[in-house]
Amino acid sequence: MLDRLESAFVTQKNFLNDVGHELKTPITIVQGHLEVMGDTPEELQETREVVVDELERMNRLIADLMFLAKSEQPDFLHLENVKISTLTEEIFAKAKVIADRHWQLEKVGTGSFLADRQRLIQAITNLAQNATKHTNPEDIIAIGSATSKNYVRLWVRDTGTGIAEEEQQKIFQRFQTGSNNRGGKSTGLGLSIVRAIAQAHGGKIQLYSCLNEGSTFTLILPLKK
Repeated sequence: MLDRLESAFVTQKNFLNDVGHELKTPITIVQGHLEVMGDTPEELQETREVVVDELERMNRLIADLMFLAKSEQPDFLHLENVKISTLTEEIFAKAKVIADRHWQLEKVGTGSFLADRQRLIQAITNLAQNATKHTNPEDIIAIGSATSKNYVRLWVRDTGTGIAEEEQQKIFQRFQTGSNNRGGKSTGLGLSIVRAIAQAHGGKIQLYSCLNEGSTFTLILPLKK
């Protein structure tokens, strides 16, 4: 028990240090621009745009952190009987409007299972949005699902830049992004949120990726009925 308490204390301390570091940057940017703000309409408009953008970034960061904190509570999931084919098609319909890519509905699983439909839609669309940051308009982003005897698999596959092997575990940690990430406004919490949703369902997230060949992110969830 003491070991668990010590581990929880260290984790909380590191988490607070990370939060402090991440919030310090936008605050410094806002403060710096306000201190050197000029009097011309152009300078005032430039400062306003920077301040608003950084405040929006802090707001996204706080919202993501609150989500991760909530994911550890017992009432985080609202379970219902979810039809896998309907879920997959709904996710695909939502995802394909995120960006101009060659979207494909790769495979659709059958049957149903006990899950939080909204959380799973959030997780997979989050992965789809992440895929757009590693791809170009000519690339493919495929969404699919499949079932086995004991598991449901939901995945997003792309033909983009891929992720270096040494980064593949790191990117699931909070405030971490891959070096090929083209999304400049990322909070570095998106994949942590996806992992939290998978773990709340008693499952996990799996990554297969090769540089210059693309990536496949797969949620592997227990087939509970």
